[in-house]
Amino acid sequence: MIENLLVVLPVFVLIAAGYAMRKLNKIDDATADNLMDFAQKYGIPCLLFLATSRVDLSNSFQPGLFISFYAGNTFAFVVGGILAWKIFKRSPGNAVAVGFSGMFSNAVLLGVPIIERAYGPAALEGVFALVSIHAPYCYLVGISSMEFARAGGKPLGETIKQILKAIFSSSLTIGILLGISVNISGITLPAFIITPVEMMKSAAIPLALFSLGAILVRYKLAERTAETVMILFLKLVMHPLIAYVLAVYVLDLSQNFTRAAVMTAAMAPGINVYVFASMYDRAKGTAANAVLLGTLASIVSVSIWLQILGT
Repeated sequence: MIENLLVVLPVFVLIAAGYAMRKLNKIDDATADNLMDFAQKYGIPCLLFLATSRVDLSNSFQPGLFISFYAGNTFAFVVGGILAWKIFKRSPGNAVAVGFSGMFSNAVLLGVPIIERAYGPAALEGVFALVSIHAPYCYLVGISSMEFARAGGKPLGETIKQILKAIFSSSLTIGILLGISVNISGITLPAFIITPVEMMKSAAIPLALFSLGAILVRYKLAERTAETVMILFLKLVMHPLIAYVLAVYVLDLSQNFTRAAVMTAAMAPGINVYVFASMYDRAKGTAANAVLLGTLASIVSVSIWLQILGT
């Protein structure tokens, strides 16, 4: 267990360093936002471009991998939303935002560095396959459900337009699509293009983790603690548990794909859950709680899943 903590801790030390620098006013909110913007708009898209341009698509894009991860992902969304509506007496729109908080894994900022440290680059093939449709799928489900749940929701055409805009305006999606295009076409890019992209990739994750810590300072713990605990149970326990059962006992996935599905599922909610809640001004307190407390709780939960899966 100590060995697994040592795998996880360097990632969270970077987050803690960013948190401390912001807390001590060594950097301000604008700087933290600019660092995260750079990482998410340029650095991480370069990482995803390189990964998807080089991955073996025929091997990585296997139905069993997607089923094992997205079954639990969808379960957390549906059950979280229903419990928020029926047990915590949320309005349908707020319930959708709560469910979304249990759906969206911090797959890139936390998942990629932790899984690579634990299992090496080979385990990342499955992770990048999952990431390639993660944001599109989550936004498709979340936005569609929100528009259906809200009284006086937008017409179908406007809803579809909003979904497509949320998906395809993301630089992460653009990086993935460009990488897949290069992969399928078989184009060999010259060194003067690949080398700077590699350099950008190297800076992406450390910079993103540091800025994530700085940004977390602004998320104050709100009320509805029980609701947050429910979401984190679905996200950090049930989602990876469902992925594990399906991958090992039902779909018989390879060890690398099992690790990719389970460990990606075990990651804390990403900042996108707060972005989604803010977009609709629904359940922002619970979303902020889920990001902050989930990031802290995942130090332990991820270590436990590393122990279960073996390193």
